[in-house]
Amino acid sequence: MKKIHIVTISACLIFLGVIGFMILASKGSSSGSESGNLLKEISQAIEDKNIPAASQLYKQALENLSDSNVLEKARAKIEEASIKSIFSSSLNECSVIYVVQPKDVLSKIAKKFKTTVALIKRANNLKTDVIRPKQKLKVNICAFSIVVDKSQNLLFLKQKQEVIKTYIVSTGKANSTPTGNFRIINKLANPTWYKTGAVIAPNSPENILGTRWLGFDSKGYGIHGTTEPEMLGRQITLGCVRMKNEDVEELFDIVPVGTEVIIVD
Repeated sequence: MKKIHIVTISACLIFLGVIGFMILASKGSSSGSESGNLLKEISQAIEDKNIPAASQLYKQALENLSDSNVLEKARAKIEEASIKSIFSSSLNECSVIYVVQPKDVLSKIAKKFKTTVALIKRANNLKTDVIRPKQKLKVNICAFSIVVDKSQNLLFLKQKQEVIKTYIVSTGKANSTPTGNFRIINKLANPTWYKTGAVIAPNSPENILGTRWLGFDSKGYGIHGTTEPEMLGRQITLGCVRMKNEDVEELFDIVPVGTEVIIVD
């Protein structure tokens, strides 16, 4: 009798284990299906050039999904599409068509709309600075801002409080990158590095500033490129925010002088 009870109990435990496994498998399958559907919906919204809809789907995913790989893929898709939209000739909620007036020049138009000459040129596929009256140009009208998170070594480009793109950066060793609110007050292409006791030319492999400089209203600090991209993601700089050259060149073209930069721990 005792043996029968033991066999019965064992059978029950096995049965419950199988049921539990089936439930977990069902949940996993459901989660996988939900994740796949999300990526399809986001891809479709991007294909339809509806970036706001794709961003909204991503926000819903953050609340309902726990699969970090799926969330990362979704974020990357949306950010790639957002940057392409900024640089394309297609209008969005943050751009208008401006009709060139007599005596207009690109720098005057950029100043009027608080944007950059480079962004106007890239959005309108202009190879030179030459423009003509009555020419129609796509111009950005929404301000950009930058947030640097030192704890993650990430830089977020934002527009209308939405993250447009995330960049991996390096920040200061020994917590030397200052926190707070700053403004970009100057921008230099191929900057010379004036280090203590030496002047390092722009194209020198010893010039740690890389190909671009965006200086803050705090003397000596700014965002710049690098000659050591493999070192990004660490706290190793003398206090500045360091980016991959191709990333800082992209950022340089997008944000004008006056852009707000917020640095947090």
